[in-house]
Amino acid sequence: MNLNEDMQKYILESQDELKELIRALSVIPAPSHHEEERAEFCRAWFESAGFERVHIDEALNVVCELPAEDPGTTVFMAHTDVVFPDTEPLPFREDTDTFYCPGVCDDTANLAVMMIVVRYFLQRGIRPKHSLLFVANSCEEGLGNLKGSKAIVKDYGDRLKHLVTFDGIRFERVVTRAVGSHRYRVTVTTEGGHSFGAFGNRNAIRSLASMIDALYSVKVPDKPGTKTTYNVGTISGGTSVNTIAQRAEMLYEYRSDDFECLEFMRKCFERVVDAWRAMGVGVEVTLVGERSCANGVDPDAHQALIAMADRSVSEIIGVEPVHASSSTDANSALGVGIPAICMSAVKGQGCHTREETLELASLVTGCRLTMDFIASFFEI
Repeated sequence: MNLNEDMQKYILESQDELKELIRALSVIPAPSHHEEERAEFCRAWFESAGFERVHIDEALNVVCELPAEDPGTTVFMAHTDVVFPDTEPLPFREDTDTFYCPGVCDDTANLAVMMIVVRYFLQRGIRPKHSLLFVANSCEEGLGNLKGSKAIVKDYGDRLKHLVTFDGIRFERVVTRAVGSHRYRVTVTTEGGHSFGAFGNRNAIRSLASMIDALYSVKVPDKPGTKTTYNVGTISGGTSVNTIAQRAEMLYEYRSDDFECLEFMRKCFERVVDAWRAMGVGVEVTLVGERSCANGVDPDAHQALIAMADRSVSEIIGVEPVHASSSTDANSALGVGIPAICMSAVKGQGCHTREETLELASLVTGCRLTMDFIASFFEI
């Protein structure tokens, strides 16, 4: 699909409105699980754009349905939450070439581009080839645990043909493989006591430290074409310098872009936990995050979706597409066998930092890429 003259004109004429939409969305606080204000903003915007079937579901997804005779459904989504915990308006500033705001690229501008682009097809009355969902979804970041995209997959699963999420800051990058992860809070307890009077009693900090050492001794799978990692992100515990610690805690995760490798890491983790329990140490494990690897996806159907994205990248951006592994909302679909990818609609820098920036010059190109790709799903 090559962009026609009307599409090109619409994109150029919508740039001021797109920038204003990004300004408005960027300042709305939206930590994971608390996207209510952004969700309501998006719902009102979609309704004003002419969507008749718009609702906010229990997961705080804003869902816009564009039905067709073919009940098979493709989902296009971009997430409303940001990684920052702010509950007050986020600090926004701009100059001639750049917008500056935490979360402005990840994923605010990607969401805004998708919103502006999909309005074109609605306003022109162009029929979709099959049913489409346009979703401003919740809880992509961190311990949001993909709650929003998981809810969409659960609610529409039997009808889903594909899922496409717009996220990231590199036009040439197409995420084709899901990096799955399991995240745990591990709490170790011992008898503890006074550092002098109860000397010899077990120390929870020491027990946790030895468990961490064992976990860091695990040799990750050496399966060609895959990558597997692990990390202890935080540790805490103890009472005072003269107290043998009764309690210590860590957050631990492992990741892989391969289902079998992720299962290998799960078994290794469980064996370590069982070993420390067998030594009489109290170990409580809480799963705080779970993201799926691809599992059971039809390779031909998945490759066909990837080929569509590759064509758009090649023709609009003029570069060779780069296929990558990542943890995105696409995981939720790939994990249950639904073809899914992630594409970028903007360029910027500093994602997940308070110095995050959006390159304004990228917006026209991002709109063209997004328009070209989505147009493939309409009767044009």
